[in-house]
Amino acid sequence: MHDKLLIYLDEVARQGSIRKAAAVLNVASSSVNRKIISAEQNLGARLFDRVASGVELTDAGAILLEHCRKTMFDYQKVLTQIEDISQLRSGHISLVTLDSVAHSVFPEVLNQFSQSHPGITYTIQTAQPDEVMMSVADGVVNIGISFCNDLLPGVRIHSEKATPIGAILRPDHPMAERDVLDIEDLAAFQVVRSLDGRGQHDLVNEAVTEAQCELPLQLITNSLPLARNLVLSNHGVGLYSKIGFLKEIEQGLLRYITILSPVLKDRKIGVLTSSRSHPNPATHLMCRSLSKALKAMKLDS
Repeated sequence: MHDKLLIYLDEVARQGSIRKAAAVLNVASSSVNRKIISAEQNLGARLFDRVASGVELTDAGAILLEHCRKTMFDYQKVLTQIEDISQLRSGHISLVTLDSVAHSVFPEVLNQFSQSHPGITYTIQTAQPDEVMMSVADGVVNIGISFCNDLLPGVRIHSEKATPIGAILRPDHPMAERDVLDIEDLAAFQVVRSLDGRGQHDLVNEAVTEAQCELPLQLITNSLPLARNLVLSNHGVGLYSKIGFLKEIEQGLLRYITILSPVLKDRKIGVLTSSRSHPNPATHLMCRSLSKALKAMKLDS
């Protein structure tokens, strides 16, 4: 796929002779010579000095040769990766994700991925957002799925999706007909929310402080199934992103309403990998599958 110049230039530099390079490449020496002369004319610089023993690289030629060799090396890496993907029969993916993702989008992604690549094995864990981020940064897992507004060093965002935190409530709740809510609108009701490892510095507390109000009735839990059941049984208003309640919202059992709080609205969820290493073929394919699934979801309204 690459221009013959890259191959010709590399071989001439190795052999120190246009004639010897042509013999190795099994082409006419005149073809190699014409290609190099044409490149020199286009660049406006000599690539080789003609000497008694053959040819020697000029400074300009050395710069171009370095580029050519890097290009050919990168191309070979790409070919290897494509071959690995097309022949992917084995491998292991370690992944840590938010509980909400594990209960919504991930099972279907895993099902389809496993059918396409039955030889892949998995280690899958759920964790709090900060723990997910730390696991990716430390290289403990291949992939993390978590809120990604604040990245740790060593973490790369493969893809991201707007995922604001809003109110989750039943259709017969007194506030269910509202299009938007302020955080202070929740003060009269029990609020069901997740356990945040940052304590007093968590998002909800930031939003409450910003709005200069209080949420006196709070039920805090690290169990998403419990939170879902509590909201479904009208024991409170959930304060969550939409992603953990998609099925119930689609079935009309629950509603999601945007909360007009910059702290809660400006949330993004991302597929995360380590920036310190290149993902293996299995990890790369899984990241693509997860990114495609997240992109297809409407999570911001």
